[in-house]
Amino acid sequence: MKKCFLWSANTPAIINMGFGEYPSEYNPKVHGPYDPARYYGKADIPFGQVKLGELPGWLGRRSIGGIPSAISRAFWRWQHKYVLPKKTGFAPYAQLAVGSMIFFYAINYGKMVSHRNHKYHW
Repeated sequence: MKKCFLWSANTPAIINMGFGEYPSEYNPKVHGPYDPARYYGKADIPFGQVKLGELPGWLGRRSIGGIPSAISRAFWRWQHKYVLPKKTGFAPYAQLAVGSMIFFYAINYGKMVSHRNHKYHW
């Protein structure tokens, strides 16, 4: 990871740059070309193999700061599988359409609830 040096009052301050930089665990000599869909950190037990007694410790090793990078990795995996191949099909467009329909239904649900047709039985 690159570092930026700032000089103020004759004291250098080191600032880690976050956006646009490689993860600190990435080593080009070991991992080869960088792949944004891959996690370069230490491997952990998959969630499906965690026993109930080990669940608090497993959750304790997780951080909130890792959620955006996990979403980014999932996006890049989707891109590599459906959008970026040379002969892509209809699947990415259908997935985008269905995803946008679900999203707009969810954000407009409160407005649609009041417009339901009710059948009254006396």
